[in-house]
Amino acid sequence: MKHIFVTGGVVSGLGKGICAASLGRLLKQRGFRVKNQKFDPYFNVDPGTMSPFQHGEVFVTDDGAETDLDLGHYERFVDESLTGNASVSSGKVFWNVLNRERQGGYLGGTVQIIPHVTDEIKRRIYAMDDGETDIIITEVGGTVGDIESQPYLEAIRQVAAEKGRENVLYIHVPLVVSIPGTGELKSKPTQHSVKELLSVGIQPDILVCRTDSPLPEDLRRKIALFCNMEEDCVIQNLTASTLYEVPLLLEREGLCRVACRKLGLPQREPDLAEWTALVQRINGVHKTVQIALVGKYTGLHDAYLSVAESLFHAGTACDARVNIKWVDSEGLTAENVKQVLGDCSGILVPGGFGDRGIEGMVLAAQYARENDVPYFGICLGMQIAVIEYARHVAGWADAHSAEFSGLTAHPVIALMPDQVGITAKGGTMRLGKYPCVLAEGTLARDAYGAADISERHRHRYEFNNQFRQELQDAGLRLAGLSPDGHLVEIVEEPANTWFVGVQFHPEFKSRPNRPHPLFVGFVQASLDRQG
Repeated sequence: MKHIFVTGGVVSGLGKGICAASLGRLLKQRGFRVKNQKFDPYFNVDPGTMSPFQHGEVFVTDDGAETDLDLGHYERFVDESLTGNASVSSGKVFWNVLNRERQGGYLGGTVQIIPHVTDEIKRRIYAMDDGETDIIITEVGGTVGDIESQPYLEAIRQVAAEKGRENVLYIHVPLVVSIPGTGELKSKPTQHSVKELLSVGIQPDILVCRTDSPLPEDLRRKIALFCNMEEDCVIQNLTASTLYEVPLLLEREGLCRVACRKLGLPQREPDLAEWTALVQRINGVHKTVQIALVGKYTGLHDAYLSVAESLFHAGTACDARVNIKWVDSEGLTAENVKQVLGDCSGILVPGGFGDRGIEGMVLAAQYARENDVPYFGICLGMQIAVIEYARHVAGWADAHSAEFSGLTAHPVIALMPDQVGITAKGGTMRLGKYPCVLAEGTLARDAYGAADISERHRHRYEFNNQFRQELQDAGLRLAGLSPDGHLVEIVEEPANTWFVGVQFHPEFKSRPNRPHPLFVGFVQASLDRQG
C-alpha cells in the first residue's frame, strides 16, 4: 500500500482538505482504490462536544464516529464511505497512550512522545490498510511549525523509513503571498515553510502552491530550485469558480501524473467525463432560488457546511443556483417573521443543541406551514416541526421538547424509556447509520423511490410515542419509522405541498454527482412555488 501525506504551510485554511480530496478523486478515476484520513492536533477526543463556532460542523460516519468536517469533503469528492479510523485527534492518541500506560502496557517504561506517541500515530495510519486499498491519503491538520503538529510530522517521517521511501509521498500546500497594492507574488514564505519541514527530516516531493494569480514560470523555477525539487513538482492551485472544479484544475497542472511517477504507479488515463460534465452543469445553471436557512450557528457558515453543499448539489440537479439566506433564529420574532422570510421560496431548519433560538425556529416552521412554503426540518428541525404542530394544530399551547422544558405537560419530544437517566455529554446519542421504513403515498417514499432506506443520526431526543396517536389524529403524517415501528424517523404535513421533517442527517450522504433525493425534492418544490 502507498502512503500520501498532505501538510500545510505559511497559514491555515489554504484548502489542504480540498487538495487531498481532489487528489483522491483523480487517483480513483485512474482505477486506484483510495481512502482519506485526517489528523487533528487538538486535544479534544473528537469534535462531538465542541461548539460549532469553534470548529464548524461535526461530520458523522456510518459507524457513528463524530469527526472533522474535512471527512465530509473526502466523502463528497472521493465517494467512499469512511469510518472512525479516518479521523484522529491528539486527544484520541494521548487517551490511548495513557490508558495503555495505566494498564501496564509499557511494562513500567518511561512513556514519551518518541516512541510511544509516534507509535500510536503510526498505528492509526497502518490501521487504514484493510487489504482492499491501494493508496491512503493522510492530511495533517494545522500548519508546519505549530508545536501541536510536531509528533505527527515525526511519525510520518518514520513511516517512510519503515515502509520504504518509494512507497511514501509528501505533498506540502503552502501559500504564495501576493503583496498588497502591487500584486507581486513572493515565494519567500513558501521557502521558509519547506525549510521547517526539512528541519524535521521531511523533504516534500510536491508543492501545491495556493495562489489567486497564475504562477509565472520564472517563479516556479525559483521555488523548485530553492526547495530542491523538479520544476513540474511545483503545482499551482488557483482559486476555482467552484470547489468541484479543483480536481480538474489540478489534473491540468499534472498533480496526479507527478504523484504516480513518484510512487512508481502505472500512468493511466483518468475517466473524468462525468466530473467534467458535473462542473459544466454547475457553471451552466439557468435559474435561481432563495432558501432561508434558519439556525442558531449562522455566524459561522461552516457550522452547516454539509447542508449548504447538499443544497448546492440539489440546485445543480434542478438547473438552479441556490442562494442561502442565513437567518439567525434568535432574531426571528412574530413581528418580523414575514419580513425576514417573505422573500424566500423555501425554509430549512437544520440540527442543533440547546434552547437558544428555539422559539425563532418554531416561528419559521409555523410561517412555512401556514403559508404553504416548502419546509425541510433536519434533526432538531424535525423536532421543531412537531412542537409547532402540537401547539398550533393539536392545540397544546405548552407543547415542547423535554430537552428545553421540564414543566410542560406535553413533551412531544423526549428521551425514550431506555434513555431515561442518561444526562452526560458524549457517547450518549443515537449515532451513525440506522434503517428506516417509508410509508406508501408519502413525499419521502416518492423522493427515495424505495421503501427501505438507511441514514446517519446524531441526536439524543426522539418523537414521544405517548402523543403519537393524538398527533396523527390531528393530521400529522408519520412517513418513516424504524423497522420495529418504535421510533418515528420522518414526519410530514399532508395539507402542505412539501413539508418534511427527518430525525436523521441526510446531508451527510449527498454527493455532487448523486444529490440526496430529499434535498432535490425540497429544492424542486421551492422552485415550483417560485414559479
